[in-house]
Amino acid sequence: MSEVKGRLAGKVAYITGAGAGIGRAAAELFAREGATVIVAEFNEAAGRATADTIVAAGGKAHFIRTDVTSEESVRSSVASAVEVAGRIDVLYNNAGGSSAADACVTDCPAEEFWRAVKLDLFGTWVTCKYGITAMLKTGGGSVINSSSVFAVVGTRSKDAYTAAKGGVSAITRSMAVEYAPYGIRVNALAPAVTVTERVQGLINAQPEVISKTSERQMLGLVKPVEVAYAALYLACDESRTTTGQIFPIDGGFSIS
Repeated sequence: MSEVKGRLAGKVAYITGAGAGIGRAAAELFAREGATVIVAEFNEAAGRATADTIVAAGGKAHFIRTDVTSEESVRSSVASAVEVAGRIDVLYNNAGGSSAADACVTDCPAEEFWRAVKLDLFGTWVTCKYGITAMLKTGGGSVINSSSVFAVVGTRSKDAYTAAKGGVSAITRSMAVEYAPYGIRVNALAPAVTVTERVQGLINAQPEVISKTSERQMLGLVKPVEVAYAALYLACDESRTTTGQIFPIDGGFSIS
């Protein structure tokens, strides 16, 4: 029997925010599927831990400290990724998140709005700026952005976060049109409440808040690895004719 290769064999995947949660789950999964993984993470200890775990399991990974809110940091990080791995085939913009300071538009502090926009929207935009530039030099690839179910349906007390994630959905579609002629497909995932380490802490501290949300997730709260598997489909050649799409991973939240 011939050797079975992984679905990402020979590919290089650049994943932001890969030190924990969905990003770490995706990094480990992509590595098991044969990819060389660039762990682009702000938290050095967490990023190195992800890379070390992958290498210890027989995979290939490189940690590069990356601050997606800084254009210079992203430019340098992408250049370093190309230097150590030769190319970028998959760009997964996973870094981002909301905060407890978010609120309805009349109550939300302006600084929280700009924090969300800089991390979630600008971080995606600037990583695409340099990541897609690298892809154009090697004949194409797959960009996976992180939107949110809260950019798909109306919700309360998240007007900064939903604005930023709505922007991510919008630029996903426009970039899909722009770069399709170059063999680059651009899609986004829109998870609902996902049980990352941070969210588990919120569940423990405020179970009543999470329970209201989970009632709408008819198939239950989402696990990080379930989002990672959706990202894997978009990363591999099985999705070569899929672009400009926003995929809810939400347990039925968006239809309830």
